[in-house]
Amino acid sequence: MSHQLPIDCINEIFEYLDDDKINLRSCLLVNRSWCKSAVRILWRNIWNFRYSIDYMPYRTHVPFAIISTLISCLPDESKDFLNKNGIFISTSTPKSPLFNYASFMKVLSISKFDEMIQHFLKNKKSFNSLSLDYNKHIIAQEIIKMFMIQIPSLKKLYYWNNFTNIPFNIHFTYFNGARDCLIDLSELCCSSDVYPEFFYQLSQICHKLQSLTIEFRDSISNGLADFISVQRNLKDLNLLSFGTKDWTDLIPPLRKLSNTLIKLNVHGGENDVPMLFITSYSNLQELTLIGQISFEELQYANLPELKILKIPAERPKDEILIKFLENNGKNLRELNIDGINSSLRESIIRFCPNLKRLISG
Repeated sequence: MSHQLPIDCINEIFEYLDDDKINLRSCLLVNRSWCKSAVRILWRNIWNFRYSIDYMPYRTHVPFAIISTLISCLPDESKDFLNKNGIFISTSTPKSPLFNYASFMKVLSISKFDEMIQHFLKNKKSFNSLSLDYNKHIIAQEIIKMFMIQIPSLKKLYYWNNFTNIPFNIHFTYFNGARDCLIDLSELCCSSDVYPEFFYQLSQICHKLQSLTIEFRDSISNGLADFISVQRNLKDLNLLSFGTKDWTDLIPPLRKLSNTLIKLNVHGGENDVPMLFITSYSNLQELTLIGQISFEELQYANLPELKILKIPAERPKDEILIKFLENNGKNLRELNIDGINSSLRESIIRFCPNLKRLISG
């Protein structure tokens, strides 16, 4: 006589396979009960399925299978629209999909989605005489329309403009269902040069972000400052500078985050990044600074809740860092500083009496 685990136990076990998509996919094939539990977790973040398009020849079937599955889930009007544009796509089976896969999704990566569709089209025979970019735009548009309607509550959105490729600028925030889909968004990762309308519309919908990551490129969309200004619950902020653009215009809205922010990561680029706005973050608990940072502005800052300080490379001059520790070292629990000499070590012992962990590169 066989005994089956309760469904709650199966769900709990499968949660541990969230990052092991290969084995999680194998669980789909065991029985109907396992399939129902595994598919929900598998499709929650389908974009982090490990595969390679550019460098390795294996598992390139994965993006092809994902896009084929999503196309099979499209409503009839979208399939008709594709057909009218000369895009005829036959799926592996004429039957209806077993699940509404889009409804399980909690994460959407626009750049990964763009890469998958491009890979899909390159491995299909040409549909019509039109360009690859046109066909990619048409297919992406219909799938994202479906996302906005079928995803009940998106939690994470990634929208990078790759350095070598700008993904399709589909204004999906205006699609039917977008408000309900995006209103509870908790994490956004984006590049600063995403088209302005994206930030304008998202500013009207999304005020509950808890984590925001911005990669600064050589341009900054006009709507980014407004989007930062309307956030009311942001706790984790990551500012990554990979271009030469000066983002000092964003300092006023950044200061408005002072009441909620507890974690800040700043990665400087080619120019010194102004840091004086950090002095308003009275509730900041974790601070990471990497690269070209104007640390001189911080030496007199008062961050009473600071518990973790990480400066793993290019640390400031000893006298500046010592002054900062004199003001903020009392509550530090973890300190990661590159190249600690004897003089600095003595100051750390003096000003950081509650330190539990010290890391030196």
